[in-house]
Amino acid sequence: MGIESILVYLLVGAVAGWLAGLIVSGFGFGLIGNMVVGILGALIAGYLFPALGVTLGTGILAAIIHATIGAVILLVLIRIVKQA
Repeated sequence: MGIESILVYLLVGAVAGWLAGLIVSGFGFGLIGNMVVGILGALIAGYLFPALGVTLGTGILAAIIHATIGAVILLVLIRIVKQA
């Protein structure tokens, strides 16, 4: 994996985490927090979507949508656990 790939992962993670923060909580989590939430969301969606047979396509936009959906799922689960 080259440095370009790592930078793309971080960029996608930051954008996806920021979008998920806006959708679920109404605010972002800072640059590092957005990256962590976005990358974890991408991992969740990367495991969940193929199991469900869902494909979104290829490219940066599809990766951002994919990671955002996973990050939203992550944040909703965290919110449910915190309220219990």
